[in-house]
Amino acid sequence: MLKLYCAPNSIAVGAVALLNEGVHWEPIRLNLKEGEQTGAAYLAVNEKGRVPTLITPEGPLTEIGAILEYLGETALPQFVPADPLHRARMRELMYYLASTMHVNHAHRFRGRRWASAQAALDDMAATVPETMTASCAYLEPRITGPYLLGPEPTLADFYLYPISTWLEGDGVDLAAFPNLVAWKAGMEARASVQKLLADGFVG
Repeated sequence: MLKLYCAPNSIAVGAVALLNEGVHWEPIRLNLKEGEQTGAAYLAVNEKGRVPTLITPEGPLTEIGAILEYLGETALPQFVPADPLHRARMRELMYYLASTMHVNHAHRFRGRRWASAQAALDDMAATVPETMTASCAYLEPRITGPYLLGPEPTLADFYLYPISTWLEGDGVDLAAFPNLVAWKAGMEARASVQKLLADGFVG
């Protein structure tokens, strides 16, 4: 059975949602506020001290994008487009979420990854509403509906879902992004996301 080291309100929620689509798995929850992710026990599993980590029959796998791809190539191939260009578009969005949007959000709480001076940390945190709004503006016209790339969800939808739950806290005015709001509502209508909400992974 697959096991996922995860935490509520983290990017790991994307893997939780995908696993809930039909995989037999077990969550191992970490308390990030208490620093469990940097404790010796977890560092022995993932030396980066971050979530998620998926325990597979072949060993641990880290990084949300890699975990989603693994699940898409093994248990849940229906979420990987068959068409090469469509598949590349999915990955294009996933790479953007990893390299830009998630990093924008991290400037709010994780500024010490890039700076140590308090003025720099404050400046980074202050830019988060602007940069996250810019990311939403990038995504908005690309949401073809009801999912990111059309009538069926792909791995990219599960990657974006946890990020979408951070937007209001990051100071984004969602009224400016009706496509994104409708997309999020559609994701939250899925049984997999309903289950993670009931299990307290968001909130």
